[in-house]
Amino acid sequence: MHERLALVKMAPQAMLDAGCGEGADLPILQSSFPEARLLGLDASPAMLALAQSRQLGAMSSVNRLLGKLLPPAMQPGRQGSPMLIGGDFAQLPLAGKAVDLVWSNLALHWHPQPNKVFAEWHRVLRTDGLLMFSCFGPDTFKELRHAFAALDEAPHCLPFVDMHDFGDMLVHAGFATPVMDMENITVTYDTAEKLLADVRAWGGNPLATRRRGLYGRHAWRRVIDTLEASRRPDGKLGLSFEIIYGHAFSPVPRTTANGEAIIRFDLRKK
Repeated sequence: MHERLALVKMAPQAMLDAGCGEGADLPILQSSFPEARLLGLDASPAMLALAQSRQLGAMSSVNRLLGKLLPPAMQPGRQGSPMLIGGDFAQLPLAGKAVDLVWSNLALHWHPQPNKVFAEWHRVLRTDGLLMFSCFGPDTFKELRHAFAALDEAPHCLPFVDMHDFGDMLVHAGFATPVMDMENITVTYDTAEKLLADVRAWGGNPLATRRRGLYGRHAWRRVIDTLEASRRPDGKLGLSFEIIYGHAFSPVPRTTANGEAIIRFDLRKK
Protein backbone atom coordinates (compact mmCIF):
# COMPACT_ATOMS: atom_id res chain seq x y z
CA MET A 1 0.00 0.00 0.00
CA HIS A 2 2.74 2.45 0.91
CA GLU A 3 4.73 1.65 -2.23
CA ARG A 4 1.63 2.20 -4.34
CA LEU A 5 0.91 5.48 -2.58
CA ALA A 6 4.36 6.77 -3.52
CA LEU A 7 3.36 6.48 -7.20
CA VAL A 8 0.26 8.65 -6.78
CA LYS A 9 0.56 12.16 -8.18
CA MET A 10 -2.06 14.19 -6.36
CA ALA A 11 -2.34 16.95 -3.79
CA PRO A 12 -5.36 16.08 -1.62
CA GLN A 13 -6.89 18.68 0.65
CA ALA A 14 -8.56 16.07 2.87
CA MET A 15 -7.93 12.36 3.44
CA LEU A 16 -9.76 9.58 5.29
CA ASP A 17 -8.04 6.54 6.81
CA ALA A 18 -11.03 4.18 7.04
CA GLY A 19 -10.22 1.59 9.66
CA CYS A 20 -7.20 3.35 11.11
CA GLY A 21 -6.97 0.90 14.02
CA GLU A 22 -4.06 1.84 16.28
CA GLY A 23 -3.06 4.60 13.87
CA ALA A 24 -0.02 2.94 12.29
CA ASP A 25 -0.69 4.47 8.85
CA LEU A 26 -1.56 7.98 10.02
CA PRO A 27 2.05 9.27 10.21
CA ILE A 28 2.80 7.87 6.75
CA LEU A 29 -0.23 9.54 5.20
CA GLN A 30 0.51 12.80 6.99
CA SER A 31 4.15 12.82 5.87
CA SER A 32 3.17 11.95 2.29
CA PHE A 33 0.69 14.83 2.12
CA PRO A 34 1.61 17.27 4.92
CA GLU A 35 -0.71 19.99 3.64
CA ALA A 36 -3.82 17.80 3.77
CA ARG A 37 -6.33 17.48 6.59
CA LEU A 38 -6.32 13.86 7.80
CA LEU A 39 -9.19 11.97 9.41
CA GLY A 40 -8.73 8.59 11.09
CA LEU A 41 -11.91 6.54 11.51
CA ASP A 42 -12.49 3.23 13.27
CA ALA A 43 -15.48 1.40 14.67
CA SER A 44 -13.59 0.34 17.81
CA PRO A 45 -13.30 2.89 20.64
CA ALA A 46 -10.42 0.85 22.10
CA MET A 47 -8.46 1.11 18.85
CA LEU A 48 -9.09 4.84 18.64
CA ALA A 49 -7.82 5.24 22.20
CA LEU A 50 -4.61 3.44 21.23
CA ALA A 51 -4.29 5.61 18.14
CA GLN A 52 -4.71 8.73 20.26
CA SER A 53 -2.07 7.50 22.70
CA ARG A 54 0.36 6.70 19.88
CA GLN A 55 -0.29 10.08 18.29
CA LEU A 56 0.45 11.96 21.53
CA GLY A 57 3.54 9.86 22.18
CA ALA A 58 4.93 10.63 18.74
CA MET A 59 4.66 14.38 19.20
CA SER A 60 7.88 16.01 20.30
CA SER A 61 7.88 18.55 23.09
CA VAL A 62 8.52 21.21 20.46
CA ASN A 63 5.44 20.21 18.47
CA ARG A 64 3.34 20.22 21.64
CA LEU A 65 4.52 23.73 22.41
CA LEU A 66 3.82 24.94 18.87
CA GLY A 67 0.40 23.33 19.05
CA LYS A 68 -0.42 25.48 22.08
CA LEU A 69 1.06 28.74 20.81
CA LEU A 70 0.37 28.77 17.07
CA PRO A 71 -2.89 28.75 15.13
CA PRO A 72 -3.67 25.51 13.20
CA ALA A 73 -2.55 27.01 9.87
CA MET A 74 0.97 27.49 11.25
CA GLN A 75 1.35 24.20 13.12
CA PRO A 76 3.51 21.34 11.76
CA GLY A 77 1.41 20.06 8.87
CA ARG A 78 -0.93 22.85 7.79
CA GLN A 79 -3.98 21.18 9.25
CA GLY A 80 -2.37 20.05 12.51
CA SER A 81 -2.63 16.50 13.90
CA PRO A 82 -4.99 13.89 12.44
CA MET A 83 -8.55 14.00 13.74
CA LEU A 84 -9.79 10.66 15.12
CA ILE A 85 -13.48 9.78 14.87
CA GLY A 86 -15.60 6.71 15.54
CA GLY A 87 -18.01 5.36 12.97
CA ASP A 88 -19.27 2.61 10.71
CA PHE A 89 -17.67 2.24 7.28
CA ALA A 90 -21.14 2.09 5.71
CA GLN A 91 -22.47 5.13 7.62
CA LEU A 92 -19.68 7.66 7.66
CA PRO A 93 -20.21 10.80 9.76
CA LEU A 94 -19.04 12.93 6.84
CA ALA A 95 -20.72 15.14 4.28
CA GLY A 96 -20.77 14.14 0.63
CA LYS A 97 -17.69 15.01 -1.46
CA ALA A 98 -15.72 15.67 1.74
CA VAL A 99 -12.37 14.02 0.96
CA ASP A 100 -9.98 13.55 -1.96
CA LEU A 101 -8.43 10.27 -0.80
CA VAL A 102 -9.99 7.31 0.99
CA TRP A 103 -7.34 4.93 2.32
CA SER A 104 -8.19 1.63 4.01
CA ASN A 105 -5.45 -0.84 4.92
CA LEU A 106 -6.49 -4.37 5.98
CA ALA A 107 -9.83 -3.29 7.40
CA LEU A 108 -12.57 -3.85 4.81
CA HIS A 109 -12.89 -7.60 5.50
CA TRP A 110 -14.26 -6.83 8.98
CA HIS A 111 -17.43 -5.30 7.54
CA PRO A 112 -20.29 -7.71 6.67
CA GLN A 113 -21.59 -5.56 3.76
CA PRO A 114 -18.67 -4.37 1.61
CA ASN A 115 -21.03 -3.32 -1.20
CA LYS A 116 -22.57 -0.70 1.12
CA VAL A 117 -19.10 0.37 2.24
CA PHE A 118 -18.04 1.06 -1.36
CA ALA A 119 -21.21 3.08 -1.96
CA GLU A 120 -20.47 5.18 1.13
CA TRP A 121 -16.83 5.69 0.20
CA HIS A 122 -17.98 6.82 -3.24
CA ARG A 123 -20.40 9.28 -1.61
CA VAL A 124 -17.71 11.03 0.44
CA LEU A 125 -15.11 11.16 -2.35
CA ARG A 126 -14.86 14.29 -4.43
CA THR A 127 -14.86 14.07 -8.22
CA ASP A 128 -11.58 12.53 -9.40
CA GLY A 129 -10.88 11.45 -5.83
CA LEU A 130 -8.96 8.23 -5.23
CA LEU A 131 -9.83 5.11 -3.25
CA MET A 132 -6.97 2.82 -2.16
CA PHE A 133 -7.62 -0.26 -0.05
CA SER A 134 -6.29 -3.67 0.91
CA CYS A 135 -7.99 -6.58 2.64
CA PHE A 136 -7.82 -10.34 3.11
CA GLY A 137 -8.96 -12.69 0.34
CA PRO A 138 -10.53 -16.19 0.41
CA ASP A 139 -7.26 -18.15 0.81
CA THR A 140 -6.47 -16.38 4.08
CA PHE A 141 -6.33 -18.86 7.01
CA LYS A 142 -7.09 -21.80 4.71
CA GLU A 143 -5.04 -24.11 6.96
CA LEU A 144 -7.23 -23.14 9.89
CA ARG A 145 -10.41 -23.81 7.94
CA HIS A 146 -9.14 -27.26 7.02
CA ALA A 147 -8.28 -28.04 10.63
CA PHE A 148 -11.69 -27.04 11.99
CA ALA A 149 -13.49 -28.84 9.14
CA ALA A 150 -12.41 -32.07 10.84
CA LEU A 151 -14.90 -31.22 13.60
CA ASP A 152 -17.96 -29.49 12.13
CA GLU A 153 -19.23 -27.20 9.38
CA ALA A 154 -19.58 -24.12 11.58
CA PRO A 155 -17.78 -20.99 10.31
CA HIS A 156 -14.59 -20.50 12.30
CA CYS A 157 -13.12 -17.81 10.02
CA LEU A 158 -14.55 -14.86 8.16
CA PRO A 159 -15.87 -15.65 4.64
CA PHE A 160 -13.38 -13.39 2.86
CA VAL A 161 -14.62 -11.97 -0.46
CA ASP A 162 -13.04 -12.82 -3.82
CA MET A 163 -11.05 -10.14 -5.65
CA HIS A 164 -13.28 -10.25 -8.73
CA ASP A 165 -16.40 -9.72 -6.64
CA PHE A 166 -14.82 -6.60 -5.17
CA GLY A 167 -14.19 -5.32 -8.70
CA ASP A 168 -17.88 -5.78 -9.58
CA MET A 169 -18.94 -4.01 -6.38
CA LEU A 170 -16.72 -1.04 -7.18
CA VAL A 171 -18.24 -0.62 -10.63
CA HIS A 172 -21.76 -0.97 -9.23
CA ALA A 173 -21.00 1.69 -6.59
CA GLY A 174 -20.02 4.14 -9.32
CA PHE A 175 -16.21 3.95 -9.31
CA ALA A 176 -14.29 4.23 -12.57
CA THR A 177 -11.44 2.07 -13.87
CA PRO A 178 -11.02 -0.12 -10.77
CA VAL A 179 -7.72 -2.01 -10.66
CA MET A 180 -7.45 -5.16 -8.55
CA ASP A 181 -4.51 -7.40 -7.81
CA MET A 182 -3.38 -9.76 -5.06
CA GLU A 183 -0.45 -11.57 -3.53
CA ASN A 184 -0.11 -14.65 -1.34
CA ILE A 185 2.05 -14.59 1.80
CA THR A 186 2.81 -17.59 4.02
CA VAL A 187 3.93 -17.07 7.61
CA THR A 188 5.58 -20.06 9.28
CA TYR A 189 5.52 -21.21 12.90
CA ASP A 190 7.31 -23.76 15.04
CA THR A 191 4.22 -24.70 17.06
CA ALA A 192 0.46 -24.79 16.57
CA GLU A 193 0.05 -22.77 19.76
CA LYS A 194 2.01 -19.83 18.35
CA LEU A 195 0.05 -20.01 15.09
CA LEU A 196 -3.29 -19.95 16.90
CA ALA A 197 -2.15 -17.11 19.18
CA ASP A 198 -1.44 -14.96 16.12
CA VAL A 199 -4.81 -15.83 14.59
CA ARG A 200 -6.54 -14.71 17.79
CA ALA A 201 -4.52 -11.49 17.71
CA TRP A 202 -5.97 -10.72 14.28
CA GLY A 203 -9.38 -10.33 15.90
CA GLY A 204 -10.95 -13.74 16.37
CA ASN A 205 -14.31 -14.64 14.84
CA PRO A 206 -16.95 -11.86 14.90
CA LEU A 207 -19.57 -13.84 12.95
CA ALA A 208 -23.01 -14.04 14.57
CA THR A 209 -23.30 -17.60 13.20
CA ARG A 210 -20.13 -18.82 14.91
CA ARG A 211 -20.17 -21.74 17.34
CA ARG A 212 -20.92 -20.50 20.86
CA GLY A 213 -19.94 -23.48 22.98
CA LEU A 214 -16.48 -24.68 23.94
CA TYR A 215 -14.80 -27.75 22.48
CA GLY A 216 -13.90 -30.68 24.68
CA ARG A 217 -10.33 -31.83 25.13
CA HIS A 218 -10.58 -34.63 22.55
CA ALA A 219 -12.23 -32.39 19.93
CA TRP A 220 -9.56 -29.74 20.35
CA ARG A 221 -6.89 -32.40 20.05
CA ARG A 222 -8.30 -33.29 16.62
CA VAL A 223 -7.87 -29.68 15.51
CA ILE A 224 -4.27 -29.61 16.70
CA ASP A 225 -3.52 -33.00 15.13
CA THR A 226 -4.92 -31.82 11.77
CA LEU A 227 -2.71 -28.75 11.91
CA GLU A 228 0.30 -30.87 12.82
CA ALA A 229 -0.36 -33.13 9.83
CA SER A 230 0.04 -30.10 7.52
CA ARG A 231 3.67 -29.42 8.46
CA ARG A 232 5.81 -28.37 5.52
CA PRO A 233 8.95 -30.20 4.33
CA ASP A 234 11.02 -27.78 6.43
CA GLY A 235 9.12 -28.85 9.55
CA LYS A 236 7.26 -25.54 9.91
CA LEU A 237 3.54 -24.92 10.15
CA GLY A 238 2.27 -22.49 7.51
CA LEU A 239 -0.47 -19.89 7.77
CA SER A 240 -1.64 -18.37 4.48
CA PHE A 241 -2.63 -14.77 3.82
CA GLU A 242 -4.17 -13.69 0.53
CA ILE A 243 -3.82 -9.92 0.32
CA ILE A 244 -6.12 -8.10 -2.11
CA TYR A 245 -5.23 -4.61 -3.30
CA GLY A 246 -7.60 -2.27 -5.08
CA HIS A 247 -7.77 1.29 -6.26
CA ALA A 248 -10.34 3.24 -8.22
CA PHE A 249 -11.34 6.81 -8.98
CA SER A 250 -14.56 8.69 -8.40
CA PRO A 251 -15.57 9.91 -11.88
CA VAL A 252 -17.60 12.89 -12.99
CA PRO A 253 -21.23 11.96 -12.19
CA ARG A 254 -23.44 10.88 -15.10
CA THR A 255 -26.75 11.23 -13.27
CA THR A 256 -28.27 13.55 -10.69
CA ALA A 257 -29.30 12.45 -7.20
CA ASN A 258 -32.79 11.87 -8.65
CA GLY A 259 -31.44 9.56 -11.33
CA GLU A 260 -31.74 12.04 -14.20
CA ALA A 261 -29.04 11.84 -16.86
CA ILE A 262 -26.47 14.65 -16.99
CA ILE A 263 -25.56 15.81 -20.48
CA ARG A 264 -22.53 18.07 -20.87
CA PHE A 265 -21.80 20.33 -23.78
CA ASP A 266 -18.30 21.53 -24.61
CA LEU A 267 -18.78 24.81 -26.45
CA ARG A 268 -16.10 25.61 -28.98
CA LYS A 269 -14.43 28.96 -28.70
CA LYS A 270 -14.81 31.20 -31.74
